[in-house]
Amino acid sequence: MLQNRIHLHLLSDSTGETLENIAKAALAQFDEVDVVKHFWPMVRSEAHLDRILVDVAANPGLVLFTLVNLAMRQKLEDRCRALGLPAVAALDAVSDALSGILGQQAKARPGRQHALDAAYFARVEAIQFTIAHDDGLNHHNWEEADILLAGVSRTSKTPTSIYLANRGYKTANIPLVPESPPPAALYSLKHPFVVGLVTGVDRLVQVRRNRLLTLNQAPDTDYVDEEKVKAEIAYARRIFADNGWPVIDVTRRSIEESAAAIINLYNERQQQDAVLKGDDA
Repeated sequence: MLQNRIHLHLLSDSTGETLENIAKAALAQFDEVDVVKHFWPMVRSEAHLDRILVDVAANPGLVLFTLVNLAMRQKLEDRCRALGLPAVAALDAVSDALSGILGQQAKARPGRQHALDAAYFARVEAIQFTIAHDDGLNHHNWEEADILLAGVSRTSKTPTSIYLANRGYKTANIPLVPESPPPAALYSLKHPFVVGLVTGVDRLVQVRRNRLLTLNQAPDTDYVDEEKVKAEIAYARRIFADNGWPVIDVTRRSIEESAAAIINLYNERQQQDAVLKGDDA
């Protein structure tokens, strides 16, 4: 009989957030697994490690760790070997590859990857900015955005914006409504990278109809009329074409896939701008 119940020991010398995400991503590849998780963050002393090893011996399973202290790593690996248990250093393969390419050794500093550095605070700022600039709000300072998403209602602008913000991009978004044209500021932006979001008519009608049902509103309105929806999408596409904005079709994309496509386009534009600036110099 296959073993579907495992003990998973996660040891980290920092918060353990990275380790948990790795474990979660790996476990998602397996069905019906009963995982008993033993989570051990901030492991920075041998005394702490000794207490953990008692639990590992009592509950044998997979040991996944991110410990940079060599003595503690060696002790953990030796004990797991004696118990006949697998011990996997989650970041070693990536660190080794980077070390080979960069020609330098990784700095063994506990928690270094979780340091509250400028990138962390930039991400927090991006999230705050994005929330304050959802659904066309505060258009007077759209120039401060990195990315601006435009599209008709229910084309995943808000969730995609939040995802981008969590990646550190200040993101604003605006709905394009034929009866209520966007502010003129949208067409004179210099800094933000503007991307249009579109989706298929059938999918959009379905999403909107479900939205109305959850709000206990009448399901038969212009909001879900197929011809009206076609006209809305055509209106948005004309705006995108007139302004030369790239367009992402989100019909068959998840939020993560849409965001990845937007980031790729954004990076390409950044590279083009850098080349142009170099030529000007």
